[in-house]
Amino acid sequence: MRWRLLWLLCAAGWWGVGGKTLRGGFASAAARLEPWRPVAGFQFHGDHAVLCVRIKNVAVAVTKAARLHLFQAQEWQKLQNSIQDHSCTEKFSKAQLTMTVNHTEQNLTVSQIPYPETWYVFYVDKFTCEENYSESEDIQFEMVLLNPDAEGNPLDHFSAGESGLHEFFFLLVLAYFITACIYAQSLWQTIKKRGPMHTVLKVLTVALLLQAGSAFANYLHFSSYSRDGVGAPFMGSLAELCDIVSQIQMLYLLLSLCMGWTIGRMKKSHGRPLQWDSTPTSTGIAVVVVVTQSFLLIWEQFEDTNHHSYHSHHGLASGLLIGLRVCLALSLAAGLYQIITVERSTLKREFYITFAKACILWFLCHPCLATISVIFREYQREKIITIGVILCQCISMVILYRLFLSHSLYWEVSSLSSVTLPLTVSSGHKNRHHF
Repeated sequence: MRWRLLWLLCAAGWWGVGGKTLRGGFASAAARLEPWRPVAGFQFHGDHAVLCVRIKNVAVAVTKAARLHLFQAQEWQKLQNSIQDHSCTEKFSKAQLTMTVNHTEQNLTVSQIPYPETWYVFYVDKFTCEENYSESEDIQFEMVLLNPDAEGNPLDHFSAGESGLHEFFFLLVLAYFITACIYAQSLWQTIKKRGPMHTVLKVLTVALLLQAGSAFANYLHFSSYSRDGVGAPFMGSLAELCDIVSQIQMLYLLLSLCMGWTIGRMKKSHGRPLQWDSTPTSTGIAVVVVVTQSFLLIWEQFEDTNHHSYHSHHGLASGLLIGLRVCLALSLAAGLYQIITVERSTLKREFYITFAKACILWFLCHPCLATISVIFREYQREKIITIGVILCQCISMVILYRLFLSHSLYWEVSSLSSVTLPLTVSSGHKNRHHF
């Protein structure tokens, strides 16, 4: 049972190549069963990166000839894909760095790294590549992986792929706080008046609050992470949960609006206002798509154990999620295009075009950034996707807020004919445009 727990820890090291402090036990049985599974992975950079290992039972480690072998990810991949059939011992002999574990605390310096890259750490002892094995005690350990800070001292727990995210989330939280101080009161008064845009503003505001909550939870996680290399896993999970719920809110809002407009134009008379939540067909379609995206988002979190909300398209779930967002963007663009082409009012066309831009930006930012990130090095990809998607979705929300809070635009557009814009509360509000 103990070795299974160890390899659960190792699995986290394989899938989440981030800075960390690891604690557990080196088990000979586990290393012998799956010698090619790394204990940890880390993106080192600079000239003075350090791998620090502390163990409790030194005598057991010496008896078992315990060692740690470090491979660069590219070299390890080449070795795995090599045509030559290397034996277990031959493979580990090709490690770029080796540390013999025979002291209570040891440091291994990883230097002369031309650019940040991933390194894998493997545990090997005298039983790993041998057929004969006798039951032995596990070696309890603590492993700390460190990069050099701005002054060159090995004190930075963040891997190269995570550096800068702590500062980014601090600035993001600060921006949310300043924006709330400026606009919260006027927005609340607008929502309290229960005007024709009451429903959409409520849903949009809840989604925005969830995004802000996700940013704050991420900031707390990374703040703790910067001190101990472990962070606050609960905060990381909470950030992901807030982001998932926010994504679901926004998907349901945007899809229901667009479907309501499209179906409303086909079925409703010109004397009756359109409503986003009054069409069973649009609601049904929105629910199906929302459930599908929710399933893929949760599946994606299980595929990638790292605490970040936006993942590159390595796994099947991430690929399907990106495909779904592309299909949604194309279908919404097609629906809005049909509306725009038959709309005779210039102001209404501008309203729909602006809404289409916000929708396309929201849905296509992740697929586009995931595609663009392929041309960058591995350590840059997650940061590009994470920062880029958050900023694009913030811009999309700003566009929607300006659109729905614009007194003059909504007044003029909705006054052009008896057909008001969607999201009016009832037909009684046809001639009551107030915010």
